[in-house]
Amino acid sequence: QVQLVESGGGLVQAGDSLRLSCATSGRTSSVYRMGWFRQAPGKEREFVAAISWSGGRTTYADSVTGRYTISRDNSKNTVYLQMNSLKPEDTAVYYCAGRSASRSEFHYWGQGTQVTVSL
Repeated sequence: QVQLVESGGGLVQAGDSLRLSCATSGRTSSVYRMGWFRQAPGKEREFVAAISWSGGRTTYADSVTGRYTISRDNSKNTVYLQMNSLKPEDTAVYYCAGRSASRSEFHYWGQGTQVTVSL
């Protein structure tokens, strides 16, 4: 099993920046790819960004491309999401997720951290 714990959420104003962290523990050697998802009130959870654990290959949702950066620090078993130029529509609960190489869907999930962006 792999445990994921997010931190770094909070209340910010539009245009501000915030960095989320996701600390991983347990069988981290089984993790192939890590990602961030978010869920706004009344909406379905959506993909935000992902990164491969070994090679650093990244992908982003169109809505955050150019504003968000996902990165990882293998020595700390931690994944980050740097969020710049935040907008009110970025308000959501942000979830860290991971998956093994044998699975196509993310199956490790954190508890989520709230990000609220005010005008």
